Amino acid sequence: MYFAALLARTEDGWEASDTELDDVETLSDLADLAREASPDEDTVLVLIEQEDAWFGVVRVDGEEDPRIYVSDAAAAARSSYGEILLTDELLGRDPGDDDDLDALDLDGTEDGESDDEDEDGAEGGGGAAGSAEAVPHGPVGDAEVLDDLGVSEKELRSMSGDAVGEIAEALGASDVLETVR
Repeated sequence: MYFAALLARTEDGWEASDTELDDVETLSDLADLAREASPDEDTVLVLIEQEDAWFGVVRVDGEEDPRIYVSDAAAAARSSYGEILLTDELLGRDPGDDDDLDALDLDGTEDGESDDEDEDGAEGGGGAAGSAEAVPHGPVGDAEVLDDLGVSEKELRSMSGDAVGEIAEALGASDVLETVR
């Protein structure tokens, strides 16, 4: 089970709406969904929590690039919703599909075969370790995503259990969040 909500900051405070992520396939789709929640280009937070295993915060401020924090990348990587948040950039990987290409078992030509073996020994083994390092156990992203809203990096990193509720409470939005839970 997962829970996802949008918190849009308005002149009158925070407004919450429950959101379905079934039609969201990319971070761009998620950012567009958040922008639709605030016609005045105010701050919108997308809060996602999955069975107390991990939580994510996506902050969209107008047309700026989304800022993302994920509490446990390894747990989120096992979730289709977490995969939306775990972009190559967030994980510090090159945006190319190099890891996918290294994993393929190709029938190389005579020229490329020995080179492929050398690369697999050096880069392929490193690539596998690199992939494991690319999705670490623990938090990734911008832990200061909520600093100016009253939730420090230290507080965000220490959250567990009902992190979405804790964030909403710190923002003064717990009442509006409870209306969509």
